[in-house]
Amino acid sequence: MKCPFCSSADTQVIDSRVSEPGDSIRRRRRCMTCQKRFTTYETVELRLPQVVKSDGSRADFDEQKIRVGFQRALHKRPVPTEYVDAAIQRIVSQVLATGEREIPSRQVGELVMDELRKLDKVGYIRFASVYRSFSDVSDFRDAIKEVEMPARRPKRKAGSEP
Repeated sequence: MKCPFCSSADTQVIDSRVSEPGDSIRRRRRCMTCQKRFTTYETVELRLPQVVKSDGSRADFDEQKIRVGFQRALHKRPVPTEYVDAAIQRIVSQVLATGEREIPSRQVGELVMDELRKLDKVGYIRFASVYRSFSDVSDFRDAIKEVEMPARRPKRKAGSEP
């Protein structure tokens, strides 16, 4: 670490303390050349991957774009903000867990759709209609069937054995 006063690279750590939340370290340092003291902070920097779009262009991963997608899909839907925040955090965690420097936008879209499916079926259909570019009513029917599949159970006749 260079001294901010004389630019000497010869500095010594006098004291280190972990911050209250535990997400950074405060270090008191002394310059061995000019003897002045200064404080530095060390924090973790997580680097999210670049998103590779379908046309081959690249963009920084933007959590705000995901949030806007959720807001549009869930507009006037009874889904608490905490649930949306948690879903977005799960998506970011999954993207970080890939460990890749680049991720296809298609993969990010699928992660969003998976989370929307869990939160709100109507929101999922709204998002899917734009994301998958539905062209007619049959596309909507297919998406609705896809959402209803796990919830449907075969009907039993009255008086039949389970």
